[in-house]
Amino acid sequence: MQRIKPYILLIFVMMIWGFNVPLIKMLVGTFEPVTITAFRIFIASLVVFLILGRMGKVHWPAIYHWKFILGGGLFNVFFHHLFLGLGAAGTSAVHTGIILGLGPILTAIMSVIFFRRGLSFLRVLGIATGTAGVLVTVLGGGGGVSGFVLGDLYIFLSITAQAFSFILVSRAGRDMDPLLLTGYMQLFGSLGLLVTSFLLEPAGLASLANVNVTMIVVFLLSAVGATAVGHLVYNNTITKIGPAEAAIFLNLNTFFSIVGSAVILGEPIYYYHWLGLLLIVPGVLMGSGALEEMIRKRRKSVAEVNK
Repeated sequence: MQRIKPYILLIFVMMIWGFNVPLIKMLVGTFEPVTITAFRIFIASLVVFLILGRMGKVHWPAIYHWKFILGGGLFNVFFHHLFLGLGAAGTSAVHTGIILGLGPILTAIMSVIFFRRGLSFLRVLGIATGTAGVLVTVLGGGGGVSGFVLGDLYIFLSITAQAFSFILVSRAGRDMDPLLLTGYMQLFGSLGLLVTSFLLEPAGLASLANVNVTMIVVFLLSAVGATAVGHLVYNNTITKIGPAEAAIFLNLNTFFSIVGSAVILGEPIYYYHWLGLLLIVPGVLMGSGALEEMIRKRRKSVAEVNK
């Protein structure tokens, strides 16, 4: 049971992250998107610090850690959630979930750029396949380029910013507890979002008057369940099974977001959505390096058995 526990936890996290996409769509459709996003991330940061406090892991970071906290907060929280909120308000939850599925591929591309890691044929094929999946999704339905909306671009910018942040977080993780880093990034990122909301949305605070019991439940599920607890569990679990295996589970995130969008919001799912998903899933496996890692481990195991 102990061996499969991390995998069960990852499936659970992917489910709540996937269903968080339609929840965010509901929030930004009721309140001003940047304002509600700022409060959602701020509450999530408080929950993270509360949990870390119970674990005895809260302390003031060293001076050289602040460049990672501020850099990660800027890209992992501020830009990622800013564009996610704006994008979710301007496109469907189904499109949002599918485009977010490009995360592992974009992270692999960032690793090539900043860490100068080589690109194998399998990875190039995966990147091309995943990109084709997104194009099928956003340009499908016979709308062609005219079917592309600004919200789709915002979602792509959102996942690109997050992919870049993973480069910073992976470097910071060598010296700093990634769970504590998550809390500080969310705290300072949410404060940046709050300031930005005052500039972009003068009526942002007034929109909170639209609150009702349903929106309170949706807000808490998204802020506490998905953003706070979900990230803590994911960051803790990934250290036990490795990034390659975790990249495989990220495909479930996209699947659950599509299912959640249909169940919660009643959004239609067309054939080109499934076609896009069928292209992105193998694209992530190949483009992220997960498939190559699995092949290497398999060959290593076989070689050890034959010795």
